[in-house]
Amino acid sequence: MSSFQDTDTICWEVRNSGIHNNGLFATSDILQGTRIIEYLGERIPKEISRARALEWDKQARKEGAGLVYIFEINDEWDLDGNVDYNPAKYSNHHCEPNCEAINYDEHIWLVAACDIKKGNELTFDYGYAIDSFLDHPCRCGAPSCPGYIVRKDQRWRVRRLANKKKKV
Repeated sequence: MSSFQDTDTICWEVRNSGIHNNGLFATSDILQGTRIIEYLGERIPKEISRARALEWDKQARKEGAGLVYIFEINDEWDLDGNVDYNPAKYSNHHCEPNCEAINYDEHIWLVAACDIKKGNELTFDYGYAIDSFLDHPCRCGAPSCPGYIVRKDQRWRVRRLANKKKKV
């Protein structure tokens, strides 16, 4: 997506989600291509980012919670969105998302991937790699959901593994 539509009004709110605890929801109709909310946070070097992600992953396994809120900004820096002033961190994963997370001039934006109706939850594909898929169960409920948070191009592998397990 190369062009964006900006909105001067807040078109989202945080409330309870059926996917996972809290979520972001549209408070008005949103047109495809609209920059909805900027993903804010602390700009950190890659080595600190890796250390934090490993620590949060370890903690998440103990508590059964998702705690990694890190986006890549460029080859040297990441953005840690686990801060109080970042409501965008409440946007949940969905296998059939209505938003995309786009790096636009080293700012991460949630952008409407389609027209979104008022009241719909604002979601995007977290894009996790398959190597640790068992650690990330998915609760999105989409027909195409393989049951785990895995980026779209690797979901067929998760389905194949699940089918092999069923046959055993």
